[in-house]
Amino acid sequence: MSDDAEILIPRDLLPRDGRFGSGPSKVQQRFVAELADAAPTFLGTSHRRPTVRDVVGRVRAGLHDLFSLPDGYEVLIGNGGSTTFWDVASFGLVERRAQHVVIGEFSQKFAAVTTAAPHLRDPDVIETEPGLIPQPCRSNPDVDAYCFPHNETSTGVMLDVTRPVGTSATDGLVLVDATSGAGGLRVDPAQFDVYYFAPQKCFGGEGGLWLAAVSPAAVERIERIAVSSRWRPASLDLGIALGQSRLNQTYNTPALASLFLLARQVEWMLDSGGLDAMARRCDTSATALYGWAERHALAAPFVADPHYRSRVTATIDFDERVDAALLASVLRANGILDTEPYRKLGRNQLRIAMFPNIEPDDIDRVTRCIDHVLERIVA
Repeated sequence: MSDDAEILIPRDLLPRDGRFGSGPSKVQQRFVAELADAAPTFLGTSHRRPTVRDVVGRVRAGLHDLFSLPDGYEVLIGNGGSTTFWDVASFGLVERRAQHVVIGEFSQKFAAVTTAAPHLRDPDVIETEPGLIPQPCRSNPDVDAYCFPHNETSTGVMLDVTRPVGTSATDGLVLVDATSGAGGLRVDPAQFDVYYFAPQKCFGGEGGLWLAAVSPAAVERIERIAVSSRWRPASLDLGIALGQSRLNQTYNTPALASLFLLARQVEWMLDSGGLDAMARRCDTSATALYGWAERHALAAPFVADPHYRSRVTATIDFDERVDAALLASVLRANGILDTEPYRKLGRNQLRIAMFPNIEPDDIDRVTRCIDHVLERIVA
């Protein structure tokens, strides 16, 4: 068995880009160069002037096209990321009681928010052990918001975005955490009322923003709560976010670099064939990675049922003969970054992102690099 510092992966095996983190994710270098060129008249300027508002408008219009949103749907934007949006939703979208499908760390955290909110009833929680076949939302007349992730980033479990059987938007809003799925997974807007996410996953940008595609029913809910007596901090007020978004700006100062990178990424996605083309890229990567794991004597996909295996974030378990932490360390020493598993899951595995910016060929190269290392660390 070799020490990780002694193992060198041949250059002809290495991926062209070594970033495989599940967030922050690979950023396209050409967009960073464009940002540098634009910096003198963009960075350090007022976010309420046309220079920045035009970029926000490009983001909102581009996302409307990318997700093929029907008439009446709007794209909202605010500061703080998806974690902040859970607080935003507890103030401005859930009226009395939420239902949560919990299948991992991040879906559990949203459930914890509505559980702790003093103005809401305890949620209806449907929990499944990480990696197992998840239970879907179920119709409940006491619930006015059905909440579940499109892609659970911590486990690599992917859910279908569908309304609970027998319900419509008048029976309760469907709130989908699309943080790591939006932009890489197919979705039907008719099946959700709020599809919220952040730029640092499939959109290959920096964090610090939340975005949400919202239906007319969600807009009506937001506006109704906004004029109610419910107290909410201004920075978490969806009524304010709705009004500011319609002006192509945020309530408080956003990270301008994040906005610029997001706008360019969305435009690249549209120019490259739209959401279906991005999903096909991810499908190609997922087929290669899961196929390799299924054939390997020392590896296996953590999610046993192929239907629920994420197409954007793969979790691969390893045999007890493999020290996955050592494997990740060797990969990192050779420039293959951020393949470590989600820390709280506590499994002997790697987690490898397959977002649209990651070349499918680089996923294939990673599998060959892993093979090269395994030959040297497994007795």
